[in-house]
Amino acid sequence: MPEHKQPVSRTGKPNPVDIHVGSRVRLRRTLLGLSQEKLGEAVGLTFQQIQKYERGANRIGASRLYHLSRVLEVPVSFFFEEMPPEISGKGGKAATGFAERIQEEFSADPLAKRETLELVRAYYRIKEPNVRKRLFDLAKSLAAASNG
Repeated sequence: MPEHKQPVSRTGKPNPVDIHVGSRVRLRRTLLGLSQEKLGEAVGLTFQQIQKYERGANRIGASRLYHLSRVLEVPVSFFFEEMPPEISGKGGKAATGFAERIQEEFSADPLAKRETLELVRAYYRIKEPNVRKRLFDLAKSLAAASNG
């Protein structure tokens, strides 16, 4: 199956919109506990192709994005949510030159880290609301104690 190579900016970096969409694919895949391999199998791709999509190295076509939305059980709009205004621009045109900053912000975002996503999944697997609340309070107490 041919990959959709995307035009890169003058700096040779991927398009910021493709980086954002790919990061949202990764976020949802990880929240569902799917490996890149399992997601690839579900949509008829290799895990390497999924990796490229998640990094923004390859652009995701409309039909593929729709298929991913079905497999990941989210509306297509999910992939564009929380897009910074400097990327989305006015009139739907993507601004250029922001790829490096977006990649840095994604790397610094604790919600993008695997550890955070695994912690959230484990937290919500706790069936008893009172136990979840106590764990939440404990985590807040530990964070407060370690910060001061």
